[in-house]
Amino acid sequence: MLLHIVARGRIGRGPEAELVDRYMKRIAWPTRISELPDRGGRIPPREPGTILVMLDEKGAQLSSAAFATKLGRWRDDGRREARFLIGAADGFDDADRAEADLLLAFGAATWPHLLARAMLAEQLWRATSILANHPYHREG
Repeated sequence: MLLHIVARGRIGRGPEAELVDRYMKRIAWPTRISELPDRGGRIPPREPGTILVMLDEKGAQLSSAAFATKLGRWRDDGRREARFLIGAADGFDDADRAEADLLLAFGAATWPHLLARAMLAEQLWRATSILANHPYHREG
């Protein structure tokens, strides 16, 4: 299953980009990152079998293990792609949210989109590691 991050804003070069790149390279599953301008631009067409996850302050706060369980279920159900959308500064409107299969939040705090991208990349790596029974992840 493809793990696809679609993010508003360009990350450029810098510590955030290095962190995202470091985690994305560690993921054994196929990955892709698509960047869009803050306004406009076209989100890649959503193919059948694509799960749509929006990072949103109104979303569910999942533990790493619960997130891994969701990814594993989608993979085992034969989903082709899990697409993760990171919005611009104003986030998503209610119409956008209604299209999502999952709204996901990284806590109650507001995070800059570049940091949210790094946190998502880390959680994707952690989730795939959990699913592979990697000994790094510890619960409790």
